[in-house]
Amino acid sequence: MSTSDLDVLVPQPQVVELAGQRLAISPLVLGELPAMLKAVQPFAQRLAGEPDWLALLSDHGDALLTGLAIASRQPREWVDALALDDAITLAATVFEVNADFFVRRIAPKVGDLAQRLNGRLAGLTPSPA
Repeated sequence: MSTSDLDVLVPQPQVVELAGQRLAISPLVLGELPAMLKAVQPFAQRLAGEPDWLALLSDHGDALLTGLAIASRQPREWVDALALDDAITLAATVFEVNADFFVRRIAPKVGDLAQRLNGRLAGLTPSPA
């Protein structure tokens, strides 16, 4: 078994240096999922492909920063104090390490949910006023 085979079976953390601190970003674990799902729900569909981090920061800044704090296992205040380039590096690293979670699991489910809700809403008739 090669090292890359082991990396597939046991995902290795990706190490980044941000704000003078060395962080090992590893995939989310089960206990982190409820908070992360809540944080990314407003913009989950925009995580497929190559996310535009500046647009996401502009449109969903608070939720994005909360998600970065959860995924980096750092206090929200630490994330809030990052320089913009460090924040983008952190977001890209978190996304890359958790790509399976975001792209294969979350984005399609949000799309399915939206279609189901649209189907239900289309079947409703307005009540007489």
